[in-house]
Amino acid sequence: MAKTYTTIQGDTWDLIAYKVYGEEKYMRYLLEANWPLIDTLVFSAGTVVTIPDLPEEPDEDAPFWRQDTDGEDSATTYSQTTEVDDE
Repeated sequence: MAKTYTTIQGDTWDLIAYKVYGEEKYMRYLLEANWPLIDTLVFSAGTVVTIPDLPEEPDEDAPFWRQDTDGEDSATTYSQTTEVDDE
């Protein structure tokens, strides 16, 4: 079941994204899920907006060796071999 948000006077797409997701950068997902409302810049009170779940995103702040790029946990699949020189 999809979640919804009922607007209050003066809500905007980025403000709704901030309220429901915690960051304005997710506004795109709101727009994609609510095409009939796409021309609305400032909402009046009582408009029902569909709130889609966010897709799983990699942690962009993690170093590259900690990011999951192939569907497996990189930390557990990495192995290192060392050569020992016997003299």
